[in-house]
Amino acid sequence: MSEDVKDLNMEEFGSEDQMQRVQQRDVNFILDVPLELTVVIGRTKILIQELLQLGQGSVIALEKLAGEPMEVYVNDRLVGRGEVVVVNEKFGIRVTDIISPTERVRSLK
Repeated sequence: MSEDVKDLNMEEFGSEDQMQRVQQRDVNFILDVPLELTVVIGRTKILIQELLQLGQGSVIALEKLAGEPMEVYVNDRLVGRGEVVVVNEKFGIRVTDIISPTERVRSLK
């Protein structure tokens, strides 16, 4: 059985400019999708007994040291780190580090 094989001509699919417009349109399609961004100041583990003893004024020591960067998560995936700032009397985060795509893929495993 003999088949006629031809090289692929990319111009048949449109110009590079057309491809960029299609890609931009595809990106624009998702720009208004809401995501949940969470900043974690620290974590710790406690016993149920300790939890039941908590009251107003109780202090919970966290594992993170003062001055260490906070973790920034988008939809429960670590995407970066930053430092706490105050913006118009509200807490904010100044991003100091973005996780590389390689690290993000590794965290999925």
